[in-house]
Amino acid sequence: MLKECGQHGYFRADVCPNCGAMGKVLLSDRELDHLGRILTGTLRHFPDRYGVAMDAHGWVDLNDLARAIATRQRGYPWLRPHHLAAIAETDGKGRYELRDDRIRATYGHTLEVDLDLPTDRIPETLYYPVTAEEAELVLETGLKPSDRKKVHLSKTPEDARAAGSVRRPNPVILEIDAKRAQAAGHVILRAGRTVFLIDAVPAEFLRRFDSGPAPSAPGSSAE
Repeated sequence: MLKECGQHGYFRADVCPNCGAMGKVLLSDRELDHLGRILTGTLRHFPDRYGVAMDAHGWVDLNDLARAIATRQRGYPWLRPHHLAAIAETDGKGRYELRDDRIRATYGHTLEVDLDLPTDRIPETLYYPVTAEEAELVLETGLKPSDRKKVHLSKTPEDARAAGSVRRPNPVILEIDAKRAQAAGHVILRAGRTVFLIDAVPAEFLRRFDSGPAPSAPGSSAE
């Protein structure tokens, strides 16, 4: 459920995490899920479906988008720009960016856009999930985009595993030497809170991630 606290702004919980106030309900769980899917789809893949103009950097006018969804999507005649802003501001993955009454997706595009995202504060090591069948080929030939315009790297092995598990059970996690890749001239963009973008990763910067030995079972002894 998406709510608004008069003192602390938007939040996704039963009560405001800062003051415990009940807050005003903006969107039900069903509406939040549905509108979130519309928002990501429009900003990443099909702005033309709602007749909104997207500039070269992926920005869409927030007022135009809210008006288009309210007009074209059944059940949302009450939708206003602040509903979409609330979805963007409370998104845990940082999938959206708001600026001057405009909104855009920060990653996941199948459209050709120049995201002009920051390139600072990039971790020295990043991660990527693949299947066991893909692992050897990728380690030999490198990482290239498939259904997206850029390769999406994760901040931690856990983030990569969570991302990979959506499409494949028990993904193999690859480790990317981001520091060396940047030194070699490969630009890495900081997108969402845990997502980083790169055009491609040559094989020389990849290796299979070693998570270390599994913890011993209770009562057992290591040799």
